[in-house]
Amino acid sequence: MTVKQLTLPELTQACASLGVPAVGLWREPVDAYGLEAAAKLVRDAGLAVTSLCRGGFLTATDPAERARALDDNRAAIDEAATLGTDTLVLVSGGLPAGTKDLVAARERIADALATLAPYAVERGVRLAIEPLHPMFASDRCVVSTLDQALDLAERFPADQVGVVVDTYHIWWDDRAPAAVARAGASGRIHSFQLADWTTPLPAGALNGRGQLGDGAIDLREWRERVEAAGWTGPIEVELFNDGLWARDGVEVLAETVERFASEVF
Repeated sequence: MTVKQLTLPELTQACASLGVPAVGLWREPVDAYGLEAAAKLVRDAGLAVTSLCRGGFLTATDPAERARALDDNRAAIDEAATLGTDTLVLVSGGLPAGTKDLVAARERIADALATLAPYAVERGVRLAIEPLHPMFASDRCVVSTLDQALDLAERFPADQVGVVVDTYHIWWDDRAPAAVARAGASGRIHSFQLADWTTPLPAGALNGRGQLGDGAIDLREWRERVEAAGWTGPIEVELFNDGLWARDGVEVLAETVERFASEVF
């Protein structure tokens, strides 16, 4: 998503030429290119797929809508397995129209996970709950803190359901460091993502993730914290940013690789 202006062939070629060993994929471009073709493209380029984004949106109250969401998440699990990744990132969903009960919405997520987790583990896929910044609680994700994500995940075996540690969403929370340690101790860190926080946020806020080093987050400290909790897996960079998307994608990818080296390590 950081360089969504690139086609999948352009992305895989650029990653290979810049020494990027793996890539996190989103379902929409994979679907547009073709699932089997995308899996072969990435595999032939010598790249691993770190995660597939996204499943989720599990808070609906209408039975038919909930059934559609479960079907879509089963499809996402199958897609992840075909792409060769063991991690499906879940953006859990916001408050349904006409409701204001956050607790009930989170319980509906737990109900859905009880159905999806066994399906996923049979296919070698883990579900990773991503807490989003509280500004997204109404429309995208009622899970706003790492502790809330862990409270849901811990109802299930660690090899089935874990969490995403995304600096953009949790850097502000003074309880997050302890939650990272909690997640690490139980083997529930399933994905680690980086983005910086710059202000002022753009209109709409969704596409405001800053390039590494441009904002307020101590990215090196977060990397050290997550590694101290036991994480040895890949580190993803996920930037939603209209300014970056308007630039040459290969240039942005090269810049991101440079910033990763200078700001994270």
